Amino acid sequence: MKLSARIAAPATALVLAGLTVTACAPQTSDNGAKGDEKSGTLRVWLFQEVGNKPKEQVADAAVADFEKAHKGAKVEVEYIPVDTRAQRIKAAFNDPKSAPDLIEYGNTDTAGYVKDGGLADIGAEFAAWDEARDTDPTAKQSVTVGGKIYGAPFFVGVRALYYRTDIFKDLGIEAPKSQAELISTAKKIHKKKPDLYGLAVGGAYTYSAMPFIWAHGGELADDNGGTYEAAINSDKARKGIEAYTSLFGDDNCPAAKCASMGGNATVTAFASGKAAMAIGGDFSHAAVEAGSVKGAYAVVPLPGVAEGSIAPAFAGGNNIGVLRSSAHRTLAVDLMKSLTGKETQTKMFDAMGFLPTYTDVRATVAKKEPFVEPFVSHLGAGAKFVPASPGWGRIDSSLILPTMFQEIVSGRKDVAKASDDAAKKMDAAFADAG
Repeated sequence: MKLSARIAAPATALVLAGLTVTACAPQTSDNGAKGDEKSGTLRVWLFQEVGNKPKEQVADAAVADFEKAHKGAKVEVEYIPVDTRAQRIKAAFNDPKSAPDLIEYGNTDTAGYVKDGGLADIGAEFAAWDEARDTDPTAKQSVTVGGKIYGAPFFVGVRALYYRTDIFKDLGIEAPKSQAELISTAKKIHKKKPDLYGLAVGGAYTYSAMPFIWAHGGELADDNGGTYEAAINSDKARKGIEAYTSLFGDDNCPAAKCASMGGNATVTAFASGKAAMAIGGDFSHAAVEAGSVKGAYAVVPLPGVAEGSIAPAFAGGNNIGVLRSSAHRTLAVDLMKSLTGKETQTKMFDAMGFLPTYTDVRATVAKKEPFVEPFVSHLGAGAKFVPASPGWGRIDSSLILPTMFQEIVSGRKDVAKASDDAAKKMDAAFADAG
């Protein structure tokens, strides 16, 4: 879901990146548009960021270009608070007359919004759009449900391994090149420097645990022709769960302190000098730069199981979609292209740090900003996405996976029992979603 470029933002703004707030609208009856007007005012809802002015300036430029190319068309942009977006979008789906023409939405919400009948299928226009051909496949997957396209990717975010260069130099160690080495390095550091977490981890940080599961060949769920079945309790997934939960304990990150930590807390621990390593996003860069470790850290891709390999990472981010209720379908699609096109995404990176969803544009910005390179490498190595099911919203909001991790690290359940119980809950959510 939404990846804020400023981790100093409130948790409600940050959780969206892959830290998702996923309340979705109820099933609506018929909110399809009755016409396709070629003039008039289009309304757009974008998310309000902390330090929103740079985003506004980039969006204003895209809107100005659109209005110049479409005489008789005007655009009104409203920036809505992230923490109340679920209610706003729910109301929009149920009251087409007051709904905007376009919305920015978190990419893990796609399937739920499609089920609710809120988003328009713009697949034909997307296929005919030259720029779309350079869209990263994982980003394209985030707007795809049932083979149909419901919007355009706006930006993408991914996590990598932040580590303290001063600590590593002092101990004479190098950045880990495998997952086993990552775990042993974390414990070695904590043993040598017990006031530091070797690797800050969080029992509520689902998106840092996923790479461990995927690196061992596990999956969150299996796609059976559009329906999903939990796979979190497979043998391969359990190996990844065991690897991740082995980092909780007195030899690295004590469960009493770390079991409840989420992504913000782990990055804050690193930025404030309390951890030698942390799994953080490209969007965490500003917060780390503002912390006490400025000038004494580096970033590398999170290692996979095999030495020298890169673990698959979750590809979070936001999309922009056209509502089915829009009476300006053609204009709305053109405005979507202006807001998500290569020029705008380049400017948005410069202004906010949001990673572009186009592979060629991303390569260009990586040359301009060296800190981006490890994150681009992660995406190039094969990032992954959550199941494209409206059931994922329930799975995420009901904290099924964090509960599983916390049950394991607290000793209440072993990996087999906890993953079996989580799988049952996931299957119930998938079944209810249809």
